[in-house]
Amino acid sequence: MESVLSRYENQITILSDYLEEFPETDEPVWILGRQHHLNTDKSKLLLDISARLWFTYRRKFSPIGGTGPSSDAGWGCMLRCGQMMLAQALICRHLGRDWQWEKHKKQPEEYHRILRCFLDRKDCCYSIHQMAQMGVGEGKSIGEWFGPNTVAQVLKKLALFDEWNSLAVYVSMDNTVVIEDIKKMCWSPPQSSSAAHSSAHLHRSALGRNKNAAGFCTGWKPLLLIIPLRLGINHINPVYIDAFKECFKMPQSLGALGGKPNNAYYFIGFLGNELIYLDPHTTQSFVDSEENGTVDDQSFHCQQAPHRMKIMNLDPSVALGFFCKEECDFDNWCSLVQKEILKQQSLRMFELVQKHPPHWPPFIPPTKPEVTTTGAELIESTDKLFEVEEEFEILSV
Repeated sequence: MESVLSRYENQITILSDYLEEFPETDEPVWILGRQHHLNTDKSKLLLDISARLWFTYRRKFSPIGGTGPSSDAGWGCMLRCGQMMLAQALICRHLGRDWQWEKHKKQPEEYHRILRCFLDRKDCCYSIHQMAQMGVGEGKSIGEWFGPNTVAQVLKKLALFDEWNSLAVYVSMDNTVVIEDIKKMCWSPPQSSSAAHSSAHLHRSALGRNKNAAGFCTGWKPLLLIIPLRLGINHINPVYIDAFKECFKMPQSLGALGGKPNNAYYFIGFLGNELIYLDPHTTQSFVDSEENGTVDDQSFHCQQAPHRMKIMNLDPSVALGFFCKEECDFDNWCSLVQKEILKQQSLRMFELVQKHPPHWPPFIPPTKPEVTTTGAELIESTDKLFEVEEEFEILSV
């Protein structure tokens, strides 16, 4: 009986009052750059949503830091939303935006490798353990709630240790995206061959993965662009709504982090004036990988109609996400921003500028700190990881 109950603990449980179906309407639904029509392809829409990786509260994982919490229920929702946004970037990176997930269908190795990055273990590069401990360097105690900007800064630092995905993570400052800085960062020269070989060897031996860890280090580094914003004082300013919705139409869209105070959601699209989101506030049991490296993924996909909320109920502190695999994707994104976002003459949601502002400190692309071990083992303490804080890259919200 106990085994049956434990098996069902991992099943998705959503209260009936959250299962509101989509209304009958001719308005299109936009999900991460893809348009759906409810009257003709509702099932396709739900398949698209269920393909997104869904990270929720978990319990019964190893204590964070050895003696810390073994569950993130009540405090980890924004970290889980950050995981979901990053996971969507990795899906686009390795499998493509149009990849679909089907229950019980065999998935490619890249998919399971992506999932393993987020398992609740200290040796997984984007685990709740790594994110919570890296948050200490951002002034957040383990078990303390994060805001969108803090999660963005944590992901930027953790990505430096992720050699397999080799992402360039840019977090905008002061509502300004600088094209020159992004291109400088994404075209940064790779490590020397000896350093790359040594680092790859360490990473493989410690984590047993990343067979070609340095294989993606040449040319344009895929870009994860995160734009923390404050779209009002206490409530979202209606002047920003149209521009905010336009971001979900862009093919580079990774959605948005936000929600309500101490209640974070991962927003993936909209219908009319309602935002569509994945909710991390379901507590499930810890899931580990199998001996063959695969992951029982049933609890990592939301297989019900998603939640919706009125856009005016959104807390004004948000973070937009975009993924540009190639330079041409970034150039296209810049064109779309110029056309759809910057057409607003007053109260623009954010600015896109070509050159680095002269009154800012010089932009130096972040690099992995010199260490003698891997990131997974290094981030037991963040005291000396980033002693010099790059203040101009941190947005105060």
